[in-house]
Amino acid sequence: MLNFKKIRLMTKLAVYENKDGKEDIYLSKYYKTDYVRLQVLKSIITATIGYILIIALIGFYRMEYLISKAVVLDYKLLGTYVLGFYLMTITIYGLGAIIIYSIKYDASRKKLSRYFRLLKRLEKLYNESSSDS
Repeated sequence: MLNFKKIRLMTKLAVYENKDGKEDIYLSKYYKTDYVRLQVLKSIITATIGYILIIALIGFYRMEYLISKAVVLDYKLLGTYVLGFYLMTITIYGLGAIIIYSIKYDASRKKLSRYFRLLKRLEKLYNESSSDS
């Protein structure tokens, strides 16, 4: 005889496992601080690469000006501006990554706790049906 409660629970569990469950289960392998640190490190590295590419493009675009004024340019001031903007960029990306990935991890944990509650309920239903037999 079909037990519709079991079927409903198994369907909910299967839908979760196929959609959000893969990523949530992957995230559950990490502590929150480790996961957030890893994502912040990735964000800082990609922001650094992007910043270097943008600076290189600006340098290529302004190459004629840079070559003609190479002797009279204030390299200390130019370096200060480049470093200052770099530090601002890294700070913004780092703080944004901390906030976004902390929220993502917490949401993942909530969904996983619901998933485990449903699994326990399913196990209870199986135990009840096996004791009835």
